[in-house]
Amino acid sequence: MATHSSVAHANLTVRQTLLHQLFGDHHGWLFERLRARLGCPSDAADMASETFVQVVALDDPHSIREPRALLTTIAKRLMYASWRRRDLERAYLDALANEPEQFAPSAEQQVMAVEALIEIDRLLDGLSSRARAAFLYSQLDGMTYADIARELGVSAPRVHQYVVQGLRACFEART
Repeated sequence: MATHSSVAHANLTVRQTLLHQLFGDHHGWLFERLRARLGCPSDAADMASETFVQVVALDDPHSIREPRALLTTIAKRLMYASWRRRDLERAYLDALANEPEQFAPSAEQQVMAVEALIEIDRLLDGLSSRARAAFLYSQLDGMTYADIARELGVSAPRVHQYVVQGLRACFEART
């Protein structure tokens, strides 16, 4: 009779074999697609590696029926997230460039600010573009609901609803 630990070990061995085969069969293909898309071999290698890290983290890799479709989906999400992070960082640095030098944050503060912006972007990802804009205008720019309503072409009560949605998204992520 097999013990629980021997069954678990056998399942782990099957999982490792499956993941090893998946990597061997598809890593080169994924890397080449990413290299063509990104134009940089080192970025493509990093993105391919991160894609497989996410595959390894899946609860049941045995359920993968279309590995290339899954790898493509994961890689696209990672690529878009990377571009969004880069755009946020660029926008922040552009805004800093317009500030007087004596008010410029240290390099460490800049990194912390970019990380905070990326986290806020992640938290607000599920909101509509208007809800996200209303929340950011309110929280970052200190605009009144009336000003935000004029900017977005909606009513002030609707702005309130949008801001509540943003606050809820941030609060739910903390709990």
